[in-house]
Amino acid sequence: MDKSAGQKRASQVLYPPVNPFDQRMLDVGDGHKIYVEQCGNPRGIPVVVLHGGPGGGCSPAMRRYFDPDQFRVILFDQRGCGRSRPHASVQSNTTWHLVRDIEMIRETLGIDRWVAFGGSWGATLALIYAQAHPDRVAYLVLRGVFLMTQAELDWFYGGGAGRFWPDLWGRFVDLVPVDERSDMIAAYHKRLFSGDVMLETRYARAWASWENALASIEHQGLAGEAPADYARAFARLENHFFMNRGFLQRDGQILDDISLIAHIPATIVQGRYDMVCPPESAWALAEKWGRANLRMVPMAGHALSEPGITAELVRTMRGVARQAAGLGL
Repeated sequence: MDKSAGQKRASQVLYPPVNPFDQRMLDVGDGHKIYVEQCGNPRGIPVVVLHGGPGGGCSPAMRRYFDPDQFRVILFDQRGCGRSRPHASVQSNTTWHLVRDIEMIRETLGIDRWVAFGGSWGATLALIYAQAHPDRVAYLVLRGVFLMTQAELDWFYGGGAGRFWPDLWGRFVDLVPVDERSDMIAAYHKRLFSGDVMLETRYARAWASWENALASIEHQGLAGEAPADYARAFARLENHFFMNRGFLQRDGQILDDISLIAHIPATIVQGRYDMVCPPESAWALAEKWGRANLRMVPMAGHALSEPGITAELVRTMRGVARQAAGLGL
């Protein structure tokens, strides 16, 4: 399929843009205020959208995967990124703070149970949230699964993906002295938290470019420079979480604890050629989770916006709408 045909097909399945009916800054404590918005039908099926990164922030484009007549869509910028404040802060910013924030949003909005929709790090967070609050999640929709394991970090920051893109990997590692390259996450951490904003921004842009260049199967290996504020928040937060292995108690925790959500139905949408989060994780998750339906999308990578991924996610949400009564929503 040529690019224009793919874009046309994607536009045919996306719902029209819908403006928020509620926008607020929610004080979640610890000096943090997070941006929260609601759009769609105030009486519709509640779905919380968990963005990637960590540090990516939500965008208006994320509203377009849901029929605005059927869904009450809740989006928010996680601590430290997007419109949340303080910007690029890692203080009191862990996975467990984010899980607590999600619960505060649910309680503040008076929602009993909802659908959790997340991709990449958003899928990680959706799984961890569901395992912490299995009575509050009626359905999980996951895209580009990331299980926060050492093997996945080694793949992307230890040279695995670099074997396919040696030119881009070379640019990423060339900014680090040779004697530090055995741990690229730690090497970048030193510079991203140096206290020198110009140095932090330089390394933040390099960190973001490495990931962004590999996100779509149609990319040509070119990645423009991200805006300084966005790159600095994205890179600092992502690096902070990865340095701390997602603040999980043990490697492989999500798969080990899958029994906690064995009763929750799920759909996993995975690009066959995802270079950021390879399909092995989605496959392993579906193998251990009897109620998860894995939909492998051919000729697709990691990005939410890829035509095949888009079509499958919209199809999935239509299916969730049809099942809403049976899900207790």
